[in-house]
Amino acid sequence: MTRWAVPLLLTLISACGSDDGWLDPGLPAGSSAPHLAMTPDGAAVLSYLAPDEAGTRLGFVVLRGDVWSEPQQVAAGQSWFVNWANVPSVVPISADLWAAHWLRRSGTAPYAYDAVVATSRDAGRSWSPGITIHSDSAPTEHGFVSLFPAPEGVGAVWLDGRQLTSEPEGTMQLMSAVLRVPGGTVVEEQVVDTRVCDCCQTDVAMTDQSPAVVYRDRSPEDVRDVAFSRLRSGVWEPGRTVGKDGWRIRGCPVNGPAVAANGSRVAVAWYTAHPERRVQVAFSRDGGETFSVPVDVHAEAPLGRVDVVLLDTGGAVVSWLDALPGRLNCRQVAADGSLGPPRVVADLSPERNTGFPQMIRLADSLLFAWTDVQTNGIRTRRLPLTP
Repeated sequence: MTRWAVPLLLTLISACGSDDGWLDPGLPAGSSAPHLAMTPDGAAVLSYLAPDEAGTRLGFVVLRGDVWSEPQQVAAGQSWFVNWANVPSVVPISADLWAAHWLRRSGTAPYAYDAVVATSRDAGRSWSPGITIHSDSAPTEHGFVSLFPAPEGVGAVWLDGRQLTSEPEGTMQLMSAVLRVPGGTVVEEQVVDTRVCDCCQTDVAMTDQSPAVVYRDRSPEDVRDVAFSRLRSGVWEPGRTVGKDGWRIRGCPVNGPAVAANGSRVAVAWYTAHPERRVQVAFSRDGGETFSVPVDVHAEAPLGRVDVVLLDTGGAVVSWLDALPGRLNCRQVAADGSLGPPRVVADLSPERNTGFPQMIRLADSLLFAWTDVQTNGIRTRRLPLTP
């Protein structure tokens, strides 16, 4: 495997600096909130939000080869909660079972909304009605959802604010549940962590032994470092810090971590601002039981909004957003922590409406997607990654 590391790195460097790979997904004007996922046979699924006569609709397209499918609709509604950082998703759970989620307003407060999940048993051609994934009806936040395969159907983790309305000293929690398919009942609701950051994204990856979730924790002293937890025998392990940054901040940075897994190998990437602004990645070879010392991927005032994919060499590619000038970058990190040079994927605005750029690996290439505020739509770019 070592002999492939240098050729693979050179190919990534060349691709990230080229003008090739732009793919128009053919989405409606005003589309935003891209989310990328992959089918079991290696196709890319790009979900998005778009304006609709009914208010807002959730749709998706599928990339096979270099051709996007025609847009397909999952659901639409007038009372949806639409936010630059808290985006819906369409996720293939298996070849036929797909799941989708979106956010629906539950009250008049600015951040009162429910997390709604729908399923498809024919690979996205038809969809069930949406079901609220949480058991409570408190008019508060239920969002930043990540979906994953579960033995009985579809698993979900989300940030849950029910304690914020029921207890004087209530905190945001990380919750989990399973939506049974078939049947449509929600079971196994449990608390993953009793105190987490209020509005940082969650992310889930499947190791060879269990699902694993990463999120930004929150100590009583407001230290907000990234934590990792695995679902073992139906119960989530206590979250443990991946890298002890010691970032103490009295507000949510809206900058969640990303995780990728392949068998027992795991990579976690995240943004921190302590002691200075930087993007980091840490590796595990034992399914997340232990992690390496974090590697500084970029420490020149990044904006964060990271993503990560694993490579066959044991290393990873990390993407992130820079503020000045606004641009999306990628960089390869070898398993031993050595770095390739950072390369620019695209120039783009650092403002909030750009959202969180997405990156996935499709066999021998990387696919990126983001909201382009200048063209008022979603752009995608595919970059080769072939030894």
